[in-house]
Amino acid sequence: MSVKQIQEEVLKLKKETGTTILAHYYQPIEVQEVADHLGDSLRLSRLAKEAKSEHIIFAGVDFMAETASILNQDKHVLIPNPESCCPMAAFLTPEIVIKYKREFPGIPVVVYVNSTAAVKAESDICCTSSNAAKIVSQISDDFGSDTVLFGPDANLADYAEQISGIKTIKMPETGHCYVHSQIKPEHVKNARINYPRTNILVHPECIREVRELSDFVGSTAQMYNRTRDSNDSEFVIGTEKGLIERMAQDFPNKNFHPIMEKLVCYNMKKNTLELMKYVLENLDDKTFEVRVSTTIAKRAIKPIQKMLDYSQ
Repeated sequence: MSVKQIQEEVLKLKKETGTTILAHYYQPIEVQEVADHLGDSLRLSRLAKEAKSEHIIFAGVDFMAETASILNQDKHVLIPNPESCCPMAAFLTPEIVIKYKREFPGIPVVVYVNSTAAVKAESDICCTSSNAAKIVSQISDDFGSDTVLFGPDANLADYAEQISGIKTIKMPETGHCYVHSQIKPEHVKNARINYPRTNILVHPECIREVRELSDFVGSTAQMYNRTRDSNDSEFVIGTEKGLIERMAQDFPNKNFHPIMEKLVCYNMKKNTLELMKYVLENLDDKTFEVRVSTTIAKRAIKPIQKMLDYSQ
């Protein structure tokens, strides 16, 4: 079957089963095209909570599907490929968070949504790349603290500290995204030479030197909105290629250049149309179901809900 034929089958099955499909911007473009909703982590967290259907297929990585399960304990959340995981999330375990909490008592714990449900359950509040600085500022005010514990992405922690002025203790110091940490200052400098009149947009998961050399730092949704609303027609994009493919399709009169080649999250790309079709044909197959235990979900929903409340 061709890609178009499989997409038609997916759309047909989705309608027949009343299933909601959520997809991250880093998904393969052919998967994005059959989704009901596209977005970054914050938008998809909100949409997961608002979903009315019995079944939710989350085309993303495991922590995203876990968040949907936490927010929808009465629904069936499925992921097309159970092996689609986030290496960044693996940097932080509940045991590591507990260790830091014992070492720094009374300091609020902020965890990036790119973390496991069990890690979220040990936190005071969650954040996304789009609201990290705001969350750090607000939770530090709540606790009357000029310091927060932050994990697992050390670069995002550094960005939140730089913007908010609140000290972040990284849990751990080495946590990072293998896609964004590839981008080096020389990539930005080369882009300036190759595209001298072009805006350079990068993700806050990049190292500080890269962020400071760029024109704009923002989440995937913030980069999308920036290019949509700008009068400029050409951009250099410093994030996973799925977003570039999305923007190129949505804004055909604008030109987009990757800041470097091979910016690919191979874990995100493990979800395929073929798997999506199979899951829709086998919605009761437990292999693809992501269900967070009630015990963990009751604890993890509090920091997630606090994030959503603070992000209004």
